[in-house]
Amino acid sequence: MSRQDLQGGRKVLFVLYSGRQQAVDAAREVAAGLIAQGIEVSCTHDDASVINLPDVKSSNDAHGHELVVVFGGDGTILRAIEVARPAEVPVLGVNLGHVGFLAEADAEDIRAVVNAIVDHTWQVEERLTLGIHVHGPEMQEWSTWALNEIVIGKDARERMIDLHVSVDEHALSEWSADGLMVATPTGSTAYAFSAGGPIVWPEVEAMLLVPISAHALFARPSVIAPSSKVDITVASGPAIITADGRRNIEVSTGTEITVVRHSQNTKFARLHPKPFTERLVAKFELPVQGWGA
Repeated sequence: MSRQDLQGGRKVLFVLYSGRQQAVDAAREVAAGLIAQGIEVSCTHDDASVINLPDVKSSNDAHGHELVVVFGGDGTILRAIEVARPAEVPVLGVNLGHVGFLAEADAEDIRAVVNAIVDHTWQVEERLTLGIHVHGPEMQEWSTWALNEIVIGKDARERMIDLHVSVDEHALSEWSADGLMVATPTGSTAYAFSAGGPIVWPEVEAMLLVPISAHALFARPSVIAPSSKVDITVASGPAIITADGRRNIEVSTGTEITVVRHSQNTKFARLHPKPFTERLVAKFELPVQGWGA
């Protein structure tokens, strides 16, 4: 099948970090390449004007698009996932930030990105996502999701919070701490890693419990089953609950938080599927040079 046969009615949505000129230039180059091949390109409302190409449309709705392409770092990718998730569209990240653990390609791969989208040679990888439900003592209700982590953190710098934690309806521990994190394997290389949690390969389906600066003998990170239900009670607050560093709510003492695996995974588009070990070595610049085969 020729490229022309593939193109009929195809649409791609862009999300970019418009504050970085390199991201704008890369998005413009990819857009021009796709449009030349008959693929319609849209861009989220806040970013459309900076690309400044007459054929690029403006849209915040990923429905009807086959792919959401992101130009920026992991923060921009998390913003793009919020756009892509309602339509269950895969996200393809072009890293123009720093570490870029969620990204698939780098700035020097622009031509390969265009060719892969045109030829539809990318593959879909699905990642476990968390579902969070919050019930406050005054009957407040709040629900959200997270790709990386949910953090229950202290509201005031000078004091800690007390948290009661149970897993699958069985009491686990009480922590007086700066906070507690429930993370995914995807999030194990993000905040959870900085807080002392283990790196978990994304193929491993699990959830991580990571206490943050806890005053307790049992304060080690734990890896639990993806089918588990984690219940957390704020025994002394107030606290702030944050999902992926993007969505948050302030809560008071007595608030109950339930974390489970979300029924909807997050989808990524991969151009060159490769072992996670290789990605880990490259992103963290691990010292493997000179090793034998």
